[in-house]
Amino acid sequence: MPSSYNVRSRARERNSVLSRPEFVSLNQPPRGGGVVGGGGGGGAGGPSESRGGARRPGQIKHQTSQPSEEPADNGTKMPEEDCMQLNPSFKGIAINSLLAIDICLSKRMGACANTSSSWGGCRSMVGMLALTGHGITWIIGTIVCLTRSNTLAGQEVLVNLLLALIVDILTVAGVQRLVKRKGPWEMAPSFLDCIAMDLYSFPAAHASRAAMVSKFLLSHLVLAVPLRILLVLWALLVGVSRVLLGKHHLTDMVCGFALGMLHFSLMESVWLSSSTCQNIISISTLSWSPFF
Repeated sequence: MPSSYNVRSRARERNSVLSRPEFVSLNQPPRGGGVVGGGGGGGAGGPSESRGGARRPGQIKHQTSQPSEEPADNGTKMPEEDCMQLNPSFKGIAINSLLAIDICLSKRMGACANTSSSWGGCRSMVGMLALTGHGITWIIGTIVCLTRSNTLAGQEVLVNLLLALIVDILTVAGVQRLVKRKGPWEMAPSFLDCIAMDLYSFPAAHASRAAMVSKFLLSHLVLAVPLRILLVLWALLVGVSRVLLGKHHLTDMVCGFALGMLHFSLMESVWLSSSTCQNIISISTLSWSPFF
């Protein structure tokens, strides 16, 4: 019959082995196992009671600290920004989808963006068409016509057209500096574009200018029907030419047309009279006298 000293030594050895980190899971009571242990016989409950009674305070503290850590991990909330990114609004999805379609269509229409493009051989011809809607071209042409005009009505129309061109260039340049949208193709602006401050993509300066000039000439010049149709087609082709050259997106062209119509309405509301135009011409030619 074993002595009480041998029984105690064996219990200590068993407790020392179970206190190791790799046997910690053996010390944890199974979930829902309390009812089973309580309903078992006295022989099955004897070892479990001896193990539970032989546990150290450090083990009990470790077991009680684990359940308190699980709710802390499960109760963490995601930031509001992450929730917004994972669940974007319908408006954000629609805008991003339209922008993606715009970029895709604009790159496909940029058939003259490079000499190696599908329509690379027509690049010079399309460039000449786009040059007819350049701001520097129209300002120089308007000044030349103004110096050769001898009628008061013609000078009145040309002075207002010149002011409308200046307002158009400054407004488009200001909006482009605020938005700073790049074109569909990475290319440096040309020398004339730098002079006209046409450095960014949105809005399309050529489209804005072509829409404003065509509407201006249709309203203040008496033209035959074929010439009026050709003038409208010219404005549309100038806007499309910049998309073919890879300078602008389709939305840039559409917004440019809308901005050009807005400039026309603005100039019609602040139309300068013939006497005011004559004073401006006199000041510009240094022949103005405040006494006469």
